[in-house]
Amino acid sequence: MKFFSYDSKFSQIALALCQACLLNLLWFVCSLPVFTIGASTTALYYVCIKIVRGEEQYVIPMFFRSFKQNFRQATQLWLILAPIGVLLAADGYILYHLRSHSKGTPAVFWTLLMALMIGAAILYTIILMYVFPLTAIVTNTTKAMLKNSFLIGTHYLFATIMVFAVHFAIFFVTVRFFTPLIIFGEGLAAMLSAALLNNVLAAVSYDPENENSKEGPDGSN
Repeated sequence: MKFFSYDSKFSQIALALCQACLLNLLWFVCSLPVFTIGASTTALYYVCIKIVRGEEQYVIPMFFRSFKQNFRQATQLWLILAPIGVLLAADGYILYHLRSHSKGTPAVFWTLLMALMIGAAILYTIILMYVFPLTAIVTNTTKAMLKNSFLIGTHYLFATIMVFAVHFAIFFVTVRFFTPLIIFGEGLAAMLSAALLNNVLAAVSYDPENENSKEGPDGSN
């Protein structure tokens, strides 16, 4: 029964889906206090990257080891990014309604502000998509993490678009067509994203003079 053997494609896909389901549960439970979302997301990507690279051991111990090791910095990053995200969402909502109820010169003004807001939201999303995977594998300052997330996200634009598409597609399909997909949720999105970002993360964390070092694109540690 080669089809059901451990090395078969079917078995590997089934294993990956089971791991995604487990990781989604771990991520959700550990994110419930809200302020721990950063540490939980970092741990999620740490395990997914290990799985993609064939370096996984036991999923649960790996998850909580990363959660503990990166808790302080990941929480700092989240506490910086979360209020900015709320502010952007609130401003976008207000500007949308101001624009929709305006005509003439005021409408043009609100439209220009909306364009600026959309640009800021795109930059914010790029940083948000990269900062926690980067934190999972790279040692650096909080400021450098934010800076490098932006630089990497804009430099590897195709990978950025693909990662965003993965998250959007899973969210859209879950909400619009197949609600049971929520059992895989962020676990599946992170695993697919880790596969897309593996070469990018390997490139930005590789130091030819010291293969064990983790260095950001600005050269800081």
